[in-house]
Amino acid sequence: MAMMMMKPINLHFSDLKKLRNPYPNSRPQHARSPNSLLIRKSLETNHSLLEPSQEFARSLIHEFNPHIPIEEALTPPSSWYTSPSFHSLELNQVFFRGWQAVGCTEQIQEANSFFTGRIGNIEYVVCRDENGKLRAFHNVCRHHASLLASGSGKGSCFVCPYHGWTYGLNGALLKASRITGIKNFNVKEFGLVPLRVAIWGPFILLDLEKDKFDEHDDVGMEWLGSTSEILSTNGVDTSLSYLCRREYTIECNWKVFCDNYLDGGYHVPFAHKDLASGLKLDSYSTTVYEKVSIQRCDGDEDFDRLGSKSLYAFIYPNFMVWALDGHKSVIFDYFLDASLKDDEAFVTGSLKDSEQVQMEDITLCESVQRGLESPAYGSGRYAPMVEKAMHHFHCLLHQDLIN
Repeated sequence: MAMMMMKPINLHFSDLKKLRNPYPNSRPQHARSPNSLLIRKSLETNHSLLEPSQEFARSLIHEFNPHIPIEEALTPPSSWYTSPSFHSLELNQVFFRGWQAVGCTEQIQEANSFFTGRIGNIEYVVCRDENGKLRAFHNVCRHHASLLASGSGKGSCFVCPYHGWTYGLNGALLKASRITGIKNFNVKEFGLVPLRVAIWGPFILLDLEKDKFDEHDDVGMEWLGSTSEILSTNGVDTSLSYLCRREYTIECNWKVFCDNYLDGGYHVPFAHKDLASGLKLDSYSTTVYEKVSIQRCDGDEDFDRLGSKSLYAFIYPNFMVWALDGHKSVIFDYFLDASLKDDEAFVTGSLKDSEQVQMEDITLCESVQRGLESPAYGSGRYAPMVEKAMHHFHCLLHQDLIN
């Protein structure tokens, strides 16, 4: 195995600023620390502001029926891809629950290193403390809510840029400036609010629903189910070395990009002619697991950078791996097998091939988004022989949205 890239889909939406509460009252209750309860109380105060739009969004869920066989089923309606309130509902029901891939171990290899990110309106920071322990927190100062850290880097503590409150990399409040005269203030209750964080293979995962990770938890089974061993066997493991990162801004709903990845190679001969020339598309197959779908395709052995076999894994809701025998690629984070680290021609050619595919897919996805916003389109149909993974994705999404 040579190169692998991962593709998490960042969440962007024009109406995102209207989302105020990532924890609606309907969510399961969990035991939380005083820190969590303090923040939860403030979030619930704003819950009423969401109710009208959320009720409308919930009404849209039932416009898709997951129980109709794929041969007869309609795709989800265009409103699932265009409604701001529906996107807010997805954040609450999908992205703020369960494991989400947010980075890779290369970003925090050393003690005192950190990186930050955002999922919806959840700002987070992932770090290794001075003892090398992996930790994650809401990236929000407990004083007046300023973002605490930015970007990535190294440091022995986090100092708020607003009023100088200082936190250790274990989350403890170390210094609260100019609070002489304050009453009923317990410093232990004003540490950073923790998030559940774990590592699987080269990936760092966050669970925004829970705040603690039990060392006995089986992250592989929780996140990947029965495909954990399949992906490990196909080289998605800690033996990969980090190569580089590329980020793309695409003017489309996140599901449009997922749908594009899950059409069973349907679009490849039409949109990716160079890629298609190295694949034996008649060999394309799709297998659906619990919350993962895997597409496979044989390649032309004469096409060096594609190798002889490929595997396309989609991990619900938005994480994708394109693995090829000889080359593994998906966008954003690129990893390289140690045996090829000095093969500059291979790396350059692979990155060039990937860039071409991504630009072709961006054109497709932005075109689809414009079509979804047209009054001429309501719902579409599935191609049953190739779009099983897409249908599976829509059914999983529907299941999360109604819970």
